[in-house]
Amino acid sequence: MSSDSPQIALPLLLPLSRSELDRAAHLRGDDSALNEMWQRGKIIELLGDRFRCSGNSLEFLSGSSLSSTNEEAERYFLGLDKSGTPYFVLHKSTEITEFPKEYESLRTIGKSLNSLEIGAAVHALAIAQWHDAHRRCAKCGAKTRSTMGGAVRKCEVCESDHHPRTDPAVIVLVKDKADRILLGRQKVWPAKRFSTFAGFVEPGESFESTVLREVSEECGGTVENMRYLGSQPWPFPASLMIAFEATISNPDSVKADGQEIEEIIWLNRNDLKSKVASEELLLPPRISVARAMIEAWYGADARKDLVGSETWRN
Repeated sequence: MSSDSPQIALPLLLPLSRSELDRAAHLRGDDSALNEMWQRGKIIELLGDRFRCSGNSLEFLSGSSLSSTNEEAERYFLGLDKSGTPYFVLHKSTEITEFPKEYESLRTIGKSLNSLEIGAAVHALAIAQWHDAHRRCAKCGAKTRSTMGGAVRKCEVCESDHHPRTDPAVIVLVKDKADRILLGRQKVWPAKRFSTFAGFVEPGESFESTVLREVSEECGGTVENMRYLGSQPWPFPASLMIAFEATISNPDSVKADGQEIEEIIWLNRNDLKSKVASEELLLPPRISVARAMIEAWYGADARKDLVGSETWRN
């Protein structure tokens, strides 16, 4: 989003939706401009899915101190800040599991980054992981190469262009008419970890239809009304979370599906506060849409009252 883009008011302030970079797509096809910008740009170094950091912030390297070509790494253009400074990511694939101490996951540092850093980091991670997964042409199987500043991969044989794709998923805060919320626990999650309901949009399906289907499938709830709350990229590896709040008409008959969801629980605000304080219930991380939805429902004291361990899925 450009720094002078109109502001869009939404009910939720979603952590990973912040950005201060203009993606400047018109510059992607100009190799000479990209080479010139690289020399004066700020570079994020990404090793696998880990960012080179200084403390809890990204460490921006100088483009003039780095080679613009590297046989073991690829560069992707991220955009321009409001002063016109260009930003790139230099990505090197790796299969190592033990990273040097200066490299951190976005899951670890995300909540500490400012709007410029988080926007750049989310874009960098998402595009790098897409490139890693598309080294071969989906049509003929030949090798592909990065072009258009990293916005496209082109097949070296049939010359097909391949563009990044994002998988849309809805995430739903289920409520009843008494303003209680329903949270569920997946089997694959750490013990005591509860969250909102979510699922991927299937081919030919609208967001609204996905909300109806997912709530019905996971807890047997019948949605009688829903409200759009906002959206947030989720680059783990390539999702876009579309957030809804939904009121169901049958709160007394809901039950966990027993397949994906093994337990559900109705909570009012006092219930949630006490269970989080006693660690009977663990909430999702603060950079997640689910946590933002829960805290928005809870109210102004959420950051003070809902203090506990953050949990990621295994």
